[in-house]
Amino acid sequence: MSIKKTGVDQQLIRDLADILNDTNLSEIEVELGDLKLRVSRHAPVVHAAVAAPAPVALPAAAPASVAAPAAAAPAQADLSKNAVPSPMVGTAYLAPAPDAAPFIEVGQTVKEGQTLLIIEAMKTMNQIPSPRSGTVKAILIEDAQPVEYGMPLVVIE
Repeated sequence: MSIKKTGVDQQLIRDLADILNDTNLSEIEVELGDLKLRVSRHAPVVHAAVAAPAPVALPAAAPASVAAPAAAAPAQADLSKNAVPSPMVGTAYLAPAPDAAPFIEVGQTVKEGQTLLIIEAMKTMNQIPSPRSGTVKAILIEDAQPVEYGMPLVVIE
């Protein structure tokens, strides 16, 4: 692992991104002397970027990001009040089985208590019900995507 005068070794970042994909981790961090490198699937949190002393790796880590945060940008204003957050950490599935129809689709009307998706946590499938009736405006995750507590899953208006 080498440090170049122009920045961090790009191959190191690619290798770390490959490890994220192979192991299904959401973040990996490496320290080599005074170099601290973090590669994450999710967009960096603003206060985390401020706390980093010299975030050389953060701009280079952007290619390892999942496309979902970019797709969620148009609905950013609606997220705070209309998004259904993940109640747990796990893997989200949009359908009850791989060959089955999804629980919901964008534009569909849902009722309070209707299953939106399932989250597998500790080998248990947990149905995630709609907290209110409304129309599905956006599905912010992909099928079989790892999710974290509080992560926005679906926008219902």
